[in-house]
Amino acid sequence: MTLDFEGRVAIITGAGHGLGRSYALELARRGAKVLVNDLGGDPMGQGADAAAANKVVEEIKAMGGDAISNLGSVADFENGMEMVRQCMDRWGRLDIVICNAGILRDKAFHNITEEDWDIIFDVHVKGTYNVLHHAWPVFRQQGYGRVVMTSSSSGIWGNFGQANYGAAKTAMLGLMNVLKQEGLKYNINVNTLMPVAGTRLTATVMKPEMVEAMKPEYVTPAVVYMASEDCEDSGLLIEAGAGNFNRAAVVKGPGIRPGLGDPKSVEWVQENWAQITSLEDAPAMWNGRQTVEEFLKERAQAKSQE
Repeated sequence: MTLDFEGRVAIITGAGHGLGRSYALELARRGAKVLVNDLGGDPMGQGADAAAANKVVEEIKAMGGDAISNLGSVADFENGMEMVRQCMDRWGRLDIVICNAGILRDKAFHNITEEDWDIIFDVHVKGTYNVLHHAWPVFRQQGYGRVVMTSSSSGIWGNFGQANYGAAKTAMLGLMNVLKQEGLKYNINVNTLMPVAGTRLTATVMKPEMVEAMKPEYVTPAVVYMASEDCEDSGLLIEAGAGNFNRAAVVKGPGIRPGLGDPKSVEWVQENWAQITSLEDAPAMWNGRQTVEEFLKERAQAKSQE
């Protein structure tokens, strides 16, 4: 069945180039109205240029769609509110937020300046907060919302020279894991993407032939599906790109459960390290309370057997 976005309104940050542009065009082809946000700076977050966002808006209009631009920075709290206001004033609703905007300041950890650290967190972490914080009340009132945040293999798996970027991108998991629970009763689904694509950003670390081959269009289908009403999952981390799609997850190993008898020694931990660190039959976790709930359940069982 063809996914239809008629009547839906989407904000896409960093949509003037690459992945964001691809998302915007595909959603528009399927009937969504799109706010295209892009400051138009360079991959390091310097400068500004209205041309990129405005060009995507014109592309959407040329195909018969409806779009508006926002030329502000996602790092600006007031501009996060402005994006939502623009959608509500123009279309009367907001259904989808795709937090895609990003920059790089790649350096080995000992060379990262305070400015390099702060600007990455301002754009990636605070930028995500700024938009979602203002969109969230609209979603709650509507009883509907779809959010796609952007993480990275640099954070989940690690990549040399990207300590600031990797840390910021891993923060998306913490935010998703809370919002998936807070949005549950309001039909707000929150998922996170780990994209692998050739873009202006990855051109700084990829060979040209890889940038050319790994087009954003290989990622876009996963994002558009997660942004759809048909996707009922929330709290998933999806890796997509280069023709591949898979789920990644934070899991919890079975470990050892000696209970609350005498505290164990360091030597006991050393002797049992292999079992403690085993991930055999490890389930994906839904929330942090599971650890406490498992303890309380085991304690109740132990008391019943006394």
